Amino acid sequence: MPTTKIFLASSSELEDDRREFEIFINRKNKDWVGKGIFLELIVWEDFLDAVSKTRLQDEYNQAIRECDVFVMLFCTKVGPYTEEEFETAFGQFQATHKPFIFTYFKDAEISTGSADKRALTSLWAFQEKLDALGHFYTVYKNIDELKFKFNQQLDKLATSGFIELKPEKGEGGAPHGSTTLTGSDAIAQGRGATAVGAGGVHVGGKNTGNINTGTQIDTGGGAYVGGNVTAGGDVVGRDQVTHGLSPADLGPLFAGLLVLVAREAPAHRQAEAAQRVQELEAEVAKGPQADDGRLAKIVDGLATLVPGAVGAVVSLFATPILAGIAGPVTKFVLEQLKPSRDS
Repeated sequence: MPTTKIFLASSSELEDDRREFEIFINRKNKDWVGKGIFLELIVWEDFLDAVSKTRLQDEYNQAIRECDVFVMLFCTKVGPYTEEEFETAFGQFQATHKPFIFTYFKDAEISTGSADKRALTSLWAFQEKLDALGHFYTVYKNIDELKFKFNQQLDKLATSGFIELKPEKGEGGAPHGSTTLTGSDAIAQGRGATAVGAGGVHVGGKNTGNINTGTQIDTGGGAYVGGNVTAGGDVVGRDQVTHGLSPADLGPLFAGLLVLVAREAPAHRQAEAAQRVQELEAEVAKGPQADDGRLAKIVDGLATLVPGAVGAVVSLFATPILAGIAGPVTKFVLEQLKPSRDS
């Protein structure tokens, strides 16, 4: 069963929140395990001093690099080890686009008389660091609000395809709501049913490489395709086959974005922003062969450089021509940008 690893980092002051967060993940697993996914929560209490031949923090950092999701909780302070864990996760994300990073700040009431000045200074310094990195933390008041907000993010990860949920199995191993029929005159009824009659060929989902049908495929429009079939882009209609995305299709879309970026970008960043637009156009021009991680990085970088163009970038990927280009990482980045656009 596929496993999504979640590393939870926080200082000792949030021990109760960590414990409740772990209970929440266990309950989420009860909902998702039937859909073919398991969430593995990793916390520092799981490690033993005996397993580390160097310092124990190195073991934590290695676990972070191997995680899919990094969650950090902080309140009145950010200790050096917790900050190191964030830096490890952030560095790994820049290099590999994983793990996804979520930071949550608990806005709790504190007594000014007992407040630790050094602790608060570490908190403010870390918040300033996040601002400089362009990473925005989420505020929560209590554990229920934390669970609600992180649950929303998990659902977004599933929607984007980063966490791949599978339909629960019914009798005979078939997904609920599906129908499997056999025979030379097979028919299909009901939602999601697929049937193939005598001599028919059904190709479902995303496919790459060669498709061997035996001899040929009758398209129903007077055209036959024999031998190996390779599609670099979209296959359209009865008699028309198109490959990739043409400059004629992309030009009008990106011309408008380039004008907007030139208007909204700071004067000293205009050249860099225009370069990002050109890189984005070049990558999406590859069609289905576009690198999902690189695409997500370009989109995120452009949004950071030109916040005023975020809405245009999100809308760009909602157009029919680009709707199928974004992979799970790019989709997740776009989902994260939507609140900024709508605010």
